[in-house]
Amino acid sequence: MVSPIDPTSAAFLLAENRSMPMHVGGLQLFEKPAGAGPDYTREMYEAMRDVDDIAPLFLKHPYRSVKTGAQLVWRPDEQFDIEHHVRHSALPAPGRYRELFDLCSRLHSTRLAWERPLWEAHIIEGLADDKVAMYTKTHHALVDGVSAMRLLQSVLTTDPDRRGMPAPWGYRPRVKAKSADPLPDGGGLGEVPIQAVRTALGMTAEAAGLPGALVRTLTKGLKNETSAVSFHAPRTIFNQTITGARRFAAQDWPVERLRTIGKATGTTINDVVLAMCSGAMRSYLLEQNALPDAPLVAMVPVGLNAKQSHVASADGGNAIGAVMVQLATDLPDPAKRLASIHRSMKDGKQALSAMTPMQIMAMSAIGQAPAILGPVLRMQGIMRPPYNLIISNVPGPRTTHYWNGAKMTGTYPLSIPINGMALNITCTSYDGQMAFGLIGCRRTVPSLQRMLVHLEDEVVALELAAGVA
Repeated sequence: MVSPIDPTSAAFLLAENRSMPMHVGGLQLFEKPAGAGPDYTREMYEAMRDVDDIAPLFLKHPYRSVKTGAQLVWRPDEQFDIEHHVRHSALPAPGRYRELFDLCSRLHSTRLAWERPLWEAHIIEGLADDKVAMYTKTHHALVDGVSAMRLLQSVLTTDPDRRGMPAPWGYRPRVKAKSADPLPDGGGLGEVPIQAVRTALGMTAEAAGLPGALVRTLTKGLKNETSAVSFHAPRTIFNQTITGARRFAAQDWPVERLRTIGKATGTTINDVVLAMCSGAMRSYLLEQNALPDAPLVAMVPVGLNAKQSHVASADGGNAIGAVMVQLATDLPDPAKRLASIHRSMKDGKQALSAMTPMQIMAMSAIGQAPAILGPVLRMQGIMRPPYNLIISNVPGPRTTHYWNGAKMTGTYPLSIPINGMALNITCTSYDGQMAFGLIGCRRTVPSLQRMLVHLEDEVVALELAAGVA
């Protein structure tokens, strides 16, 4: 059955080109259950492949023709082949995480064909520590980062003895979720643009106060104060035309380690994450002899709940918006960088809290318009991104989860670099760890993996500055 594609999903499809695949990805690591035999990875692959019924989301692909009036629509794949979408892969010796990240980099570089449903999954063996990896990618027209996290958690359990867990793409009747550890609402890469653009395009009488909110937001932006709009992002090596080649690197840090820094300095975990990224960016750009005098600006998705906003919806929930945070990369002192980032985030949240949810998302849409519309209108280089990179923090499960007895030991996000913004950093918390997933254009962001070293160095520097080392 043919169904229409909403304008925002269509925009993600139309923005895509060889240099800019528009899919989000994820890498999960699993520890084999006790008693697993030598063929366990193949058995896991076969269990993922041999699904009786596929969920409709994973059966549709984009299509347009004269019959559709040249409009993009979704239609079911009449030649669906599960073996095209679910694949069994192996790493070359010695099976280090370097080889795993290289494989994920290559897989994340290739576009998903419109002639088929827009997703793939790879069950990967050959890791030296005998873990099993699963890399998945799904087009942003189907899901965003938050939705992908929720989808994964829906097939996991906190019970290590439970069996019969389905594959994420298997059809399951809709039931009210019963989870001992629900996924908190958060802001991912896609959640802000999708909701913001839809809201901005569908404004009603609720937006009567928009002119005032717009004036306040633009005024703060022009003054180089933190708001949903930025006019002062310096040009960096990240902000140029990209190629389709990708480089992926990932690592995690104990949440408690970051929380300790936050408690000692009166800041939040998210502030500490941003400070880690700030210090890593500063060190990396100094190595490249490319650090600008002005501080880098990051787009940071945030959620304001009803308690934070006096006009949020009566039934609670989050108003998702974006804050353009000054990363203080011009400051050599890690303590001063953290304090500056904390003030910037606080100012940004306070500015948003004075708006209605519709105004929040409309302001976010306006602030991101050059980054969103540039690729769609093929105006890269003319419409310059208003910020240097995206840093997202997507909350995940707080406790250990399993898939049919296999313990998930790590989960790492892969997001979307775009033309004019060659680096994306997404973080996911899981089971006491904060996982960083760095994805960038391989040619535009050389030696991306060096940023992992700089992230660790910055944690150490922040611990020393906070007096908790």
